[in-house]
Amino acid sequence: MENNDFAIRLTDVKKVYKLYNKPKDRLFDAFGLLRGKRKPALNYALKGVDLEIKKGETVGIIGTNGSGKSTILKIITGVLFETSGEVEINGRISALLELGAGFNMEYTGVENVYLNATMMGFSDEEIEKKLPEILEFADIGDYVYQPVKTYSSGMFVRLAFAVAINIDPEILIVDEALSVGDVFFQAKCYAKFEEFKRKGKTIVFVSHDLSSIAKYCDRVYLLNKGNMLGEGSPKEMIDLYKRVLVGLYDEDGDGNSKGAGNGNGSGSGNGAGSSDGSGNGTENGAGDSAMRSMLNPDTLEYGTRQALIKDAYITDEGGRRTSTIIKGSKFTVHMTVSFEDHVPGPIFAVTFKDVRGTEITGTNSMYEKAYTGCGEKGDTMEVSFTQIMSLQGGNYLLSLGCTGFSGADFEVYHRLYDCLDITVVSDKDTVGYYDMFSEVEVKKV
Repeated sequence: MENNDFAIRLTDVKKVYKLYNKPKDRLFDAFGLLRGKRKPALNYALKGVDLEIKKGETVGIIGTNGSGKSTILKIITGVLFETSGEVEINGRISALLELGAGFNMEYTGVENVYLNATMMGFSDEEIEKKLPEILEFADIGDYVYQPVKTYSSGMFVRLAFAVAINIDPEILIVDEALSVGDVFFQAKCYAKFEEFKRKGKTIVFVSHDLSSIAKYCDRVYLLNKGNMLGEGSPKEMIDLYKRVLVGLYDEDGDGNSKGAGNGNGSGSGNGAGSSDGSGNGTENGAGDSAMRSMLNPDTLEYGTRQALIKDAYITDEGGRRTSTIIKGSKFTVHMTVSFEDHVPGPIFAVTFKDVRGTEITGTNSMYEKAYTGCGEKGDTMEVSFTQIMSLQGGNYLLSLGCTGFSGADFEVYHRLYDCLDITVVSDKDTVGYYDMFSEVEVKKV
């Protein structure tokens, strides 16, 4: 790749914080006077991260709290400096990180617009041209002429967001900032975000909203405890992230996955559990060849394997097994679950996703208040979810799961991601993901 093709490049970036026992130890350390046990402990927020984002890409960064996401963004924007490694930025950045962090509480809203835009490198003439657009977007009325210390929290973030997103940057950094204000302002924020994508701007997006990650991002990086676990399509990385969330990804250096594998709950799988985090392979595991012939061969499965989903299929309103359903008709999702151990109160779940991996809808036996009892070793349960097909015509993927609680701890016994596909046939599609089946009446009066 030529140098001018990238917007952001991080090479072996590390960020280390020193943790001192006493505040005065920081001063002594600055003069090299700390010895022995008084030496600070080292906390690695980033452990040699490589990342490259091309111009015009929308790239997501996901991970659990404390994984290093915000640290990376602060290093990219210059708020923090890396301990080692190389950071290259090719373009003017606007960051939606800690909104309003640079505001002076004694200044008016308009004065803070000029202050922030000047800090971003804009001249007074450029700011003056942008000012009407910024104030219209913020939509806080005459309060823009009052000191920001008099603002409500909602007004404050609206103005801060308006400043950051309306200065026409080449690179936009977003950290959980699209859900500010009321629902109408949020819709305006997302519309602006999509406008940036259409203009070919480079966007780096950090969010715990996985649906937004799947919808907007071209690629996704997954971080965990300062390490880069993988990089790939939104679907691949989101599926891997979900394993991390429930503790079924063992980051031991070789990427082995706990409880996914050889039938006894102790083996390590391949595919999404591999060291490259690609998430595109199948894993060894439950089920016979008959079941496998009906399921997606690239099904991602994992869990403690105290319960196993042995079979899964869809039937239409006539009870026939099928993968094609007519919109507006009744259909049923079935799964057969066998228990290898005592499982108190199993929870059975089904989720529908589009082909990009966006979760559209789903439910489980707990939400539906269905009594499931306890599963004992050797038991088998037949589970069915029956509903009316309201999704628009198209192709969808189904994920199934058996989970529960062991005391206060949430347990995943067995999950199958994207195990079944379903095609919805429709002669009338409306706007969005599903049809409200509205009855329209028009009267001439």
